[in-house]
Amino acid sequence: MILFGESLNVISTVIGKEFKEADPAKRNPDPIQKEVLRQKELGMDYIDINLGPAKKFGTELMPWVVNVVQEAVPGMPLLLDSSNIDAIEAGLKVCKPADKPHIVNSIMARAERYESMVPMAAKYDADFVALMWGPDGLPRDENERAALAVELLYYANEAGIPNEKIWVDGIVTPVNIQQQQCMSLLNFQMMLEDMAPGSKSTCGLSNISNGPPEHLRGILNRTYMVMLEKYGMKAVISDPLDTKLTAIAKGQRQDIVDLIYGMMDGNEPDISGLEKEMQDYAKTYKVIMGETLYSDSWLEI
Repeated sequence: MILFGESLNVISTVIGKEFKEADPAKRNPDPIQKEVLRQKELGMDYIDINLGPAKKFGTELMPWVVNVVQEAVPGMPLLLDSSNIDAIEAGLKVCKPADKPHIVNSIMARAERYESMVPMAAKYDADFVALMWGPDGLPRDENERAALAVELLYYANEAGIPNEKIWVDGIVTPVNIQQQQCMSLLNFQMMLEDMAPGSKSTCGLSNISNGPPEHLRGILNRTYMVMLEKYGMKAVISDPLDTKLTAIAKGQRQDIVDLIYGMMDGNEPDISGLEKEMQDYAKTYKVIMGETLYSDSWLEI
């Protein structure tokens, strides 16, 4: 599993203030560079630069951040993320060649966004994340996700961007309020290879645990990542500090993968006979699948 490091963003308590500073002379690159070096050491494959709206001075800030990051980790590919399209293009202009193509994160499945952003990605030979957020917002099910994917990928193909440069994001939703949507995304993942051969897929993984208590977030993220990977997901936007998740993603915990894959294939384990850690993964799988009604105490039952 490819990991996109998620911690370089405008809401970070450590570096967010540098992203909000209008005066370039007052910005301190050191916290940003320490953060990206840490992410690389912790196993991240890409760095996601998320400026948020960046309405006021995004076109000046994005290239500054890109240069600061590239100075610290030369050759590491970047994701450029902002709702300010001009800020993303300003960043693309200063992106230096990397080990893999840089990525525009993301382009919504809405004509007013993709008609300007897809040609921009093509101009700079960047990959892009195709976000399945349509004119009506979040798709209701896997069929609406599929319809949006066909529309956006067809437009990109017509603009000269092959499927191989597109990362489809079907959108992860919180399990505690939209349990059925977790299944819908899995169903969409199963459809994607036949529908858009050659395309890759990714997601904002931590959205599934957005709302549950902090001590439950990690195991939700890890379990869902394994489930998505079985159905072909290639990358996730990941918390670099979750070293357990990174170990699973990099093939160091095959026991956890085997347990979850087995349950997905219909092999029901004797949960009472499992060690506590494996019991927790089995119980979490059942919550995500809707076999157990969500509650904050599912690990205690």
